[in-house]
Amino acid sequence: MRVVKEASVRRNEILDAAERLFVTKGFDKTSTNDILEQVGIARGTLYYHFGSKEEILNAMIQRMTDGLVQRADGIFAQKDVPVLERLTRMVLALNVDSDLGHAILEQMHKPQNALMHQKMREGLLAGIVPLFTGLIEEGIAQGICQTDYPAQAAEMILLYSTTAFDDLAEHGDEERKIAAFIYHMERLLGMPRDSMLETVLPIFRA
Repeated sequence: MRVVKEASVRRNEILDAAERLFVTKGFDKTSTNDILEQVGIARGTLYYHFGSKEEILNAMIQRMTDGLVQRADGIFAQKDVPVLERLTRMVLALNVDSDLGHAILEQMHKPQNALMHQKMREGLLAGIVPLFTGLIEEGIAQGICQTDYPAQAAEMILLYSTTAFDDLAEHGDEERKIAAFIYHMERLLGMPRDSMLETVLPIFRA
């Protein structure tokens, strides 16, 4: 008997199956037939939800972006945690830490997928910058930070951190990257030099 499922359920099943295949076989070597067999659906059902394999990848990126924003929002809401600690944990929460995340990043860094990379960055900016800004404003109210441009500082921190700690960024001295990140955050937020070290450094090394 043919099983009819809600569109959102079927869509997520397709994405889940595609994610498993992209991780194990790679995006380029995964065919739509592979996805059809994995989910157990007809080709027409697949194309009802997604017009191409690239559309599936795009939806996976959106789902991952939404998950990162949700994770950051949860950190923002922990009001009992000091501002600087939440800000640092939020930065680290944006780093992908799964086989799927690495597989998606690998695809996005290909020249032909530059638009997808841009879309993910725009999604993160829209979702994360307001949270970063709120934390910086909390810091200003507490006398920890001094800046007349909290929103712009938040955007700069996000762009810098997602580039410096990108999974596919050029590998270098990790300790130096962390030290530079802390140094530049202090400058952006109008804080004395090394004032963030005691709070921030242990979080990176945890």
